[in-house]
Amino acid sequence: MTSPQQPTSMRQIHTAGCLIIGDEVLGGKTVDTNSAYLAKFCFQLGIALKRIEVIADDESEIVEAAQRMSKNYDFVVTSGGIGPTHDDITYESIAKAFNVPLKLHDTAFEKMKKLSKPHRSQPNFSWDEPSPALEAKKRMVILPYDEKRPDGEQVLFVKDDLWVPIAVVNGNVHILPGVPRLFEALLEGLKPTILPRLVDPEGKGTYRVMFSTPLAESSAAPYLTELSKKVAPNGVKVGSYPRWGKKSNVVTLVGTDREYMDSLIPEVEKGVSGKRVQVEGEDDTDDEVDIKKDKDA
Repeated sequence: MTSPQQPTSMRQIHTAGCLIIGDEVLGGKTVDTNSAYLAKFCFQLGIALKRIEVIADDESEIVEAAQRMSKNYDFVVTSGGIGPTHDDITYESIAKAFNVPLKLHDTAFEKMKKLSKPHRSQPNFSWDEPSPALEAKKRMVILPYDEKRPDGEQVLFVKDDLWVPIAVVNGNVHILPGVPRLFEALLEGLKPTILPRLVDPEGKGTYRVMFSTPLAESSAAPYLTELSKKVAPNGVKVGSYPRWGKKSNVVTLVGTDREYMDSLIPEVEKGVSGKRVQVEGEDDTDDEVDIKKDKDA
């Protein structure tokens, strides 16, 4: 990991952490899809996503997790808790975590006024007349803001058609909304600012080679253990995944040295008595084993 003396906003990005914030996720009301989207995003760019946590809308939980993740990982993304209601406390909590004040960001507010439309239940809403609804909307653009840092490093507008900013705190904590459509759009819009800081600036990402094997995991284990030891010095990880109720299981090689990994394909096919596949399950047949009879997936 890069030296802690280097500003977090300038570090090369090797690792990432994800913080999902919301009582509704923990209570089962909402299913989190944002962490899965971030995982694919990081994989495609070659960033090692090291941790995903789901925590409540609780100030002490957010403070502790944000501080720890900012310290441990180069690129941190939070999701949720930045709406207009009383329990949306992510901005306030992360500001407290890094001892920075909150500030109404004028540019974000102007973009909000230009690009957002009042809810149909607010036909008489006015941007010019003080009201509880206006104050609630402003909560979404009162951002953690360090006057010592350049504005362009703290508040990012990555989509011309969206007013929603990405607030960046402590140089590497990126605060995103929990709404999946917005989360995904903003994360993709953030990519151009990330690419120059990657180990591979071209963003070729991590490479995965997948194999289908008829062997039970217990049968493949001895070979895979030895294979893992062999390829580890080249930065390659070996994975084994059972497919309950199916005739084939999955073995993967994951790394960045494509030429080396491709050279291993014949050996691995032989070692697991299987074949390389592009998509999991592509060699499934209609007469798959009944799940009740599959005792050793």
